[in-house]
Amino acid sequence: MVVVSAPAVARDNGQWEGSPTHVRKWYQQLMQPDNPKMSCCGEADAFEADTFEVDGDHYVAVITDGKGVIPNGTRINVPNVKMKWDKGNPTGHGIIFIGTAGALYCYVAPGGA
Repeated sequence: MVVVSAPAVARDNGQWEGSPTHVRKWYQQLMQPDNPKMSCCGEADAFEADTFEVDGDHYVAVITDGKGVIPNGTRINVPNVKMKWDKGNPTGHGIIFIGTAGALYCYVAPGGA
């Protein structure tokens, strides 16, 4: 999959209305690892990628819930500069942030809060 850079434009399909407050706050404060002044975007740009593979020196995120936007099973190469390690993960899922134009903002592997 080729990812093209584009300005971050959040998408809201109404799929995150039931998120707990602490999880919404986590989404809102998450910044891109390679551009710490830019948000990873928000919950509407977040897709579950609970499975990942390692291909050489980088991760490949596997979409497990594309929210009807990205087909489940889609594999997305994640450059190391897009891996987010420093803010935990309260969701219980691997989360990949992809904008409306296909721009990859961040990937947070499944893990602890």
